[in-house]
Amino acid sequence: MNITINGELLNVTSHALLEIVKNVDAMTPYAVAVNGEFIPQSRHSHVVINEGDSIELLSPIQGG
Repeated sequence: MNITINGELLNVTSHALLEIVKNVDAMTPYAVAVNGEFIPQSRHSHVVINEGDSIELLSPIQGG
């Protein structure tokens, strides 16, 4: 299935958000949005990803 992660088109075999995030080696801490909707960490294991969905992984940055 084709999805977009952080603007990059990827082909993945899993429909589970948590498994997809683990497979792209996301570095903790991070926040997740699917199709523009923030997904709380408590729901990551319950979210099903579908063909064409867009996932954004956001990591905090330091700056000043």
